[in-house]
Amino acid sequence: MSDTQEPAPPPVASDMQTDYTVGQDNIEGSLGPFGFDIHNRVFAISALSSVVFIILTLVFPGRAAGIFQSIVSFSTGTLDSYFMIVVDFFIVFSIALAVLPYGKVRLGGPDAKPEYGYLSWFAMLFAAGIGIGLLFFGVLEPVYHANVSSPLNVPSPFGADGTLNPGAIADATAMGLAGTYLHWGIHGWAVYVVMALALSIFTYNKGLPFSIRSAFFPILGDRVWGWWGHIIDILAVFSTLFGLATSLGLGAQQANAGLNFVFGLEVNNFTQVAVIVMVTAAALVSVWRGLDGGVKRLSEINMLMAVVFFLFVLFAGPTLAALAGFWNGLEAYVTEFIPLSAPFGRDDDAFRQSWTIFYWAWWISWAPFVGMFIARVSRGRTVREFVICVLLIPSMCIFLWMGVFGATALEQLYSNPAGSLVKEYVIDNYSPELSLFGMLNELPLSGLTSTLGIILALIFFITSSDSGSLVIDTITAGGKIDAPRPQRMFWATVEGLIAIVLLLGGGLSALQAGVTATAIPFSVVMLVMCYTIVKALNGELQRIK
Repeated sequence: MSDTQEPAPPPVASDMQTDYTVGQDNIEGSLGPFGFDIHNRVFAISALSSVVFIILTLVFPGRAAGIFQSIVSFSTGTLDSYFMIVVDFFIVFSIALAVLPYGKVRLGGPDAKPEYGYLSWFAMLFAAGIGIGLLFFGVLEPVYHANVSSPLNVPSPFGADGTLNPGAIADATAMGLAGTYLHWGIHGWAVYVVMALALSIFTYNKGLPFSIRSAFFPILGDRVWGWWGHIIDILAVFSTLFGLATSLGLGAQQANAGLNFVFGLEVNNFTQVAVIVMVTAAALVSVWRGLDGGVKRLSEINMLMAVVFFLFVLFAGPTLAALAGFWNGLEAYVTEFIPLSAPFGRDDDAFRQSWTIFYWAWWISWAPFVGMFIARVSRGRTVREFVICVLLIPSMCIFLWMGVFGATALEQLYSNPAGSLVKEYVIDNYSPELSLFGMLNELPLSGLTSTLGIILALIFFITSSDSGSLVIDTITAGGKIDAPRPQRMFWATVEGLIAIVLLLGGGLSALQAGVTATAIPFSVVMLVMCYTIVKALNGELQRIK
């Protein structure tokens, strides 16, 4: 994630002016042991709860695994329609803000000017959304959805006897990519719109601290600086922690798989834990170097390597088939958007419950993380251009990546099913962490590109941990962005430890459980945010008039 220069918030707007000096004393905290900026109860409760969770999961891994599996079953089986409705509502809400008069409100006030040109802003929006998921799922999802669990029950090209059916290839490819676009497109970015817009309005237009709790001032008033606000921020901390831990866990699995594929290193928990430890250590060095010398430099390297990696796959592989697959998948995504998004009346429970609900929970858990970043770089934009650009620009970049990687893998699969490693890793012997390397194996310079893929995954890993520790630190320090280094290093360490205990306590199901368990209460927080956003925008419209 790219670094940005933090703009100073304007004075508190008239409709939000209040004497919250006493309340702000509660959230400012003071320097404590080890140089920590102890922020009221949020830091203490979040830190203590994280340590207790880590210890209990390590001491009772069997019991923890059972609990994690129960959470996943409840979230995906019982609450599947709830999550579908909530995320669909965020899309409708975001679009309504753009088309209604609210769209002309400017973040930061009528005279605010954007700090970044469109090109820089677009690049940072894209950087906010890329991560280990592009590498882990870029090949896996399109191939899996096209051949195993197709959205809207499109017939698989492989029949019951395993024989390839050429007539079904085009439809399966298009819907496999459409299902992938569903999970990485505007649904998730609508979640980020809500969070980022709330933070932007209440920080830049209302002059309140850069904290999740500030969005609830219209409802809670001065009580937002007390326990109600503490609870909101604590939920945001745990949501971010488990969302990041899921990404770190997936990254460790893929890095381990890549090291096995290229160098023969054994795939096991010990190796994955070692990867997390080494990468967390690198993240700690990045944290110590600071934003300019750490996250910013790594993000620039990350972006350059990602572009080179993408262009290699595009031009070294079946270029025309890759571009055609991207476009056909996009067309299917648009035409089937409503059926794919519908929470009811669909006979594809395996697709919805095993994939879609996990993604919606994951996006919600990442909302404080990515939403804070988007808010920091979007001051001066109108609500209308903010919503349109945040929904569309990152989505299209991700569609292009997923479309090219997915269509390339599918072309390899259908051209030579018998010898396809992609088929082996995704369809025959499900090994999702190897899917990317199976595709790269059939391109030139596979050893070099697989090594590049491992390095890219590790850098994604490091930048996510470093940026995540900054966001969590900002929340636990009452909206400050300059809390002491030891505090950020503490949170980077906790993120790594939670990823480790989730892997040891149940693997992928534990990672999914951590995300869904925190997304359930935080989704309610975000629904209430929609009301406070409208309330704040009504005040801004009155000021414009």
